[in-house]
Order: sequence, then structure tokens, then C-alpha cells
Amino acid sequence: MTATVLVTGGSGYIAEYLIAHLLKQNIEVRATLRSMKRQDAARKAIQSLGVESTDQLSFVEADLSSDDGWADAMSGIKQVYHVASPFPMTQPKDEMEVIKPAREGVHRVLSAALKAGVKRIVMTAAFGDVAMGYSKARNNHLYTEADWSNLGPDSVITAYYKSKTLAEQDAWAFVKAHPELELVTILPVAVLGPVIGNRITGSNELIESLVKGNMPGYIDYYIPVIDVRDLIEAHVLAMSTPAAAGQRFIISNEPTMSFKQIGGILADGVDEPMKLPKISLPNWTLHLLAPFNGQAKDAIPELGVARKFTSKHAHEVLNWHPQYSARETIVASAKSILAKEPNN
Repeated sequence: MTATVLVTGGSGYIAEYLIAHLLKQNIEVRATLRSMKRQDAARKAIQSLGVESTDQLSFVEADLSSDDGWADAMSGIKQVYHVASPFPMTQPKDEMEVIKPAREGVHRVLSAALKAGVKRIVMTAAFGDVAMGYSKARNNHLYTEADWSNLGPDSVITAYYKSKTLAEQDAWAFVKAHPELELVTILPVAVLGPVIGNRITGSNELIESLVKGNMPGYIDYYIPVIDVRDLIEAHVLAMSTPAAAGQRFIISNEPTMSFKQIGGILADGVDEPMKLPKISLPNWTLHLLAPFNGQAKDAIPELGVARKFTSKHAHEVLNWHPQYSARETIVASAKSILAKEPNN
């Protein structure tokens, strides 16, 4: 069996939703895994998303940190969804611990794709490539795909978002030098939606913290959200739309919401017992925690920042329109988290 589409990072949350969608469309999929030990769990997770058969799904071992396996992964492939991305489990002492693998991983994937004759790569980047690192003086700026996060000496960007921004910039530089390879980048905001199995990852961890009493109070923090199912549709349209080549697309349900607003949506839309915060925390509490807590330190520049942006470009070029409101997405995330078995 020859796979027609490659998905990198096949055991990740977004990738599993994407693979399930493609299989339902009767598309053969090859997916990369850092270790083949993950294949049974990944296959089971994908089947749980309503896939009747995974006979058209195969796995290959390929890690972003190594050249091994990428030639085999790309063999015979014309379309690549590059979803995999290194994510630090702890705050790095040196930003290069995050930046170096991110940049090398993108170069490794694109180089292998070029050698294999791949036609188009749809790369999952991040809204963090667009709007991070600026002071609050830019709060009224309307961010679009023409913007890049601030990497200058005055930047307050975190190492993770710096790595994502540099990796995307590297990808565009690569295809500029090799125009025979088409690139589309997808820039999602915080990705929420029903969790898969008992794994709660990424932005869904925020919802878990809210509903399970792990957040002592609301901080003055704002995030925009997108449903993972709408994000998958954007990826598929980015691959199939000829005019998408060479384009970036911000994918979001607008507008940005505060943690307290999200808590209000949960209180109103979820009947199951929750342990939502009852108070709002003053900003100085994070300043007290910052010397001892990397997450608190990273959150300080974001306090009170409610970015303005638009997904108009995706609406116009991809004819992409979200099917799930932010409210529906937040409630779906919470209900799926609360339905999980405890201690699993």
C-alpha cells in the first residue's frame, strides 16, 4: 500500500484528529511517530474518533531530532501535513534548548520533502508567530498574517514562541530558495475541543485547571480559542486550495476572552460539578511567584493584553468558516475532561 498523505507527529492531539478526518474521507495516510512503541495507542485514539477501520493508516518512525527515517517517511508522498513540533516539558535555562531543535526539525522535514519530490506542505505553526513579544502599547493593533512576533532587543517573547517564530521564518526562507516546494502555514490560537481518551494536553490543560480547582483565582489573562475540529478543516482546505500556496492563515474564533469570561461560560453551560475559581487574583501575586515559577514569570508580560486580530484571510481564500462557536468549544472541552476517569 502506498500512502498518499504524510502526517508528522501522528500521536499528537491535532494530528490524531487530522488523521481521523482523512481516513473518513478514504484517504491513505502515513504518519510519523518518534517511537513505534506509540503506534498501538495512536491507532486506538484515532479509532475512538469514529474511524471504522485504520487499514489505510500506516506508521513510520521518524524523530525531528534525527535524520533517520525521514527519507522513508517521505517516499512516494506528494502532500505533507507537518504537525509535529518540539514542545518543552519544563522551562529551559537556555533558550537555545528550545530554539535549536525547533529550527533543525523544520529544516529536516523540508529537506526530506524536497528530495522526495513533495508538492505541498501544510505546516502547523502558531498565532504566537504573529503577535508575541510586544508591549501593551500595541494593544490596539489589528494583527494579520502580515505581522511577525517581535524578536528584537525590546522583546518580551518567551523561548517557546521565539522558537516557533524562527522555525516558521526558516520554513519560508527554505521554500523561497526552493520554489518547487509549496508551503502553507496555519496559525492557530489556543486549540480546544473534546479530549481523546484520558489524555489532557495543550490548551485543554487550562480548562482542566479551571474546572478541577487547580487555579486559585482568575488572573488578568486573555486567550482566543479555536475548536480542534474547525482547525482540521482549515488544514484540509489549505492543502486542497490552489490559491493557498505561499500563504499564512490565522485560524481562530474571534474575539479574545479573559479567563474570567471563560469561567462564566463554563458556569453557565456545564451542569456537571466543577471547582471554578471564586475570586480574581491581583497582578502582584504573579510577580511574587515569578522568581520561583517559570510559568508565572512568562505570564507577567501577558497580563491585561487582549490582542485584536482577524481570520478574514482564511475566510476569503480558503472559504473556511468555523462551525463551532467559542462557547460550544469551551463547553465541549470541559464536559469531555469531566467525563474522564479519575487518576487516569
